[in-house]
Amino acid sequence: MQYPEPVAKLIDSFMRLPGIGHKTAIRLAYFVVDMNADDVSKFSSALKETKDKLRYCSICGNLTEEDPCVICKDKSRDQNIVLVVEQPKDIMVMEKMKSYHGLYHVLGGVLSPIEGTGPEDLNIKSLIKRLQTNSNIKEVIIATNATPEGEATAMYLSRLIKPAGIKVTRLAHGLSVGSDIEYADEMTLSRAVSGRTEI
Repeated sequence: MQYPEPVAKLIDSFMRLPGIGHKTAIRLAYFVVDMNADDVSKFSSALKETKDKLRYCSICGNLTEEDPCVICKDKSRDQNIVLVVEQPKDIMVMEKMKSYHGLYHVLGGVLSPIEGTGPEDLNIKSLIKRLQTNSNIKEVIIATNATPEGEATAMYLSRLIKPAGIKVTRLAHGLSVGSDIEYADEMTLSRAVSGRTEI
């Protein structure tokens, strides 16, 4: 027996989302079927609004309703530091900790030969241009994930930026608070030792 066409389309739509398999898509589709009409209308309106109103900031690449974004327009932020992240969602994580007050730059991914993502596919050209045209920037903090692709991207960016005389730093990696050494992998322990700080 086949699903009614609207349900089948909904299942297919949910399966396009990352991390959503067939069973979860079915569960979500039937959840939507059981929602009241007002909630469905709000849900579909939120989806449409997201596509209609959001754009990427022409300076940093963050998601925004206005261009440039509120962070780039905020003159009270430290104009000497740019923190480079993979995706716009990473900015929200950094902002939640409330201890970083500099600027951002979103790459839109990482270098990945396996996935066919090269430097031309990322927001690297605009970063280099930004550094060349803004003499206020003294430090670039690279905050890509601690994956092989993230590390390769960090090294690539470092080689591009350092010749300009701009300080390039990397977020510290190592043991997380509350973790046990016996359960840490070798790479994590190695980073923890090399990134040790004086107490």
